[in-house]
Amino acid sequence: MEPAARLAALGFSERDAQTLADHFLDAEGRGKRGHGLSRVEWLASLPDLDPAARPERVVSEPGYERWHGRGALGYLTLAAICEAQLADPPDHARVVVAERCFPTGMLGYWARRLADGGLVAVLTATSPPRLGHPDGGPKLAGTNPLAIAIPTSDGRPLVADTSMGRVTYGEVLAGIADEDDLVPFGEGHAHKAFALAIGLQLLVDSLVTEPGYGAALIVARPASDPVPALREHAAGVRLPGDR
Repeated sequence: MEPAARLAALGFSERDAQTLADHFLDAEGRGKRGHGLSRVEWLASLPDLDPAARPERVVSEPGYERWHGRGALGYLTLAAICEAQLADPPDHARVVVAERCFPTGMLGYWARRLADGGLVAVLTATSPPRLGHPDGGPKLAGTNPLAIAIPTSDGRPLVADTSMGRVTYGEVLAGIADEDDLVPFGEGHAHKAFALAIGLQLLVDSLVTEPGYGAALIVARPASDPVPALREHAAGVRLPGDR
């Protein structure tokens, strides 16, 4: 059965099923299996899955928006946020906060959508605490990825998307990593990834108004076009986000 059909069988509308399928297939195509088709079975196992739920924009002001998932999957909340930003871009920049926004998937996918539409995007999201201090102790932060997307006139936006963990939880779900590998990346320098994970955790936690996982997005109109010059200087080196 095709991914969209499998998702429709879970109760998602045709549009939402296609939105989810597109995300999972893009992840597969980029070799990120932990965010790929294995997630369909995982979604089916969620006890509180509500395919009919719809996210809501609850605050809309110049330079700031707040969204609430209202029980919708974080994927669909971010899809609605991206669509809204592209339909009404900021004059200069805008901060967007999403609460009750989980799971969010491969953040580079959403940042790329914004960059494809001509916007600079910086996106992070929280998840269940899985990372502890490199010296041990309790789990204090999620793997808290950070995605940065820069649009470009050559049609090939640069998209950097990095989790603060040595592996992602999706890789554990997909059976390609062990849960013991869920530690800050960097080996002897893991304290740097831990610091970023904690900083991103508290950034989002300080912007949401109720407990639960959320996301924070900065979206802006670019003032220049630096990517083509970087690609030329890189002389064929693979840059972040390239296939």
